[in-house]
Amino acid sequence: MTAYEEIHVPVTGGELAALRWPAREPGAPVVVALHGITANALSWGTVARLLAGQVTLIAPDLRGRAGSSGLPGPYGITAHADDIASLTGALGLDRVVLAGHSMGAFVATLAAVRHPARFGPLLLVDGGVGFPAPTHLSPDELMTAVIGPAMDRLSMTFPDRAAYREFWQAHPAFAGDAWSPEVDAYIQRDLTGDEPAMHSTCRIEAVRTDGIGLFDDDVLSAVRKLPVPATLLWAARGLMDEPQGLYDVQRLAAAGLSGTPLEPVAVPDVNHYTVLTGDAGGREIAARLVALSNRP
Repeated sequence: MTAYEEIHVPVTGGELAALRWPAREPGAPVVVALHGITANALSWGTVARLLAGQVTLIAPDLRGRAGSSGLPGPYGITAHADDIASLTGALGLDRVVLAGHSMGAFVATLAAVRHPARFGPLLLVDGGVGFPAPTHLSPDELMTAVIGPAMDRLSMTFPDRAAYREFWQAHPAFAGDAWSPEVDAYIQRDLTGDEPAMHSTCRIEAVRTDGIGLFDDDVLSAVRKLPVPATLLWAARGLMDEPQGLYDVQRLAAAGLSGTPLEPVAVPDVNHYTVLTGDAGGREIAARLVALSNRP
């Protein structure tokens, strides 16, 4: 585990918690990294290790999760985008590289559109390119389609931390050698409360609002309005490690991204989670973050 410090910055309604992994050298570039819809800042722990101090990595707990679970609404992708602009402003950061995984990638694209002076190039990890919602689904059905079993977990209780670990170790995405100390720390940051009724830190209303908000027109269109270059690293496999990932060549072609500053890049042999939490995906992300940070 790479050492980090927890910081807090003022945002609307209170303070946003963030984790900071410092670079080896003063004055090194800074990257801000955003997590997925039911995740937290420690989902970036593997990437932090693989960056090896070449940049300073700052990953917030988004509003309604982990260290920021106490922040009130309104929630939604726009609220997160504005929170990230407030975070960079509070830390005196300009034109930083902005990365995001899953929902965090959608937050990153909207933040870049709403606050173009704040952010430099984007690295989107298995997210950021959306598709219109099926019109026949209710909001609750839509949430099930978007994140499935993850939503159920938010209403569950667990007798202790070992039980939560076992719950996650049974997830198909973390089978085999996908478990690591960073993954363990990441999932444990999500757990709160007292035994024998511990539960996720994620506020259900925040997750529900954010999930439905992924289909808002301004969120879906943000990737086509980017004022900065962006790279999309897409995972070959899906949320449950199924062969069909969120993206493939055909889906990206149908998204009509020609003429935008987005470059899609496939990452083989990873799923939606391990593209971020595994060493293979983490190395790809870390290398690209370093390269983007050192652009003239």
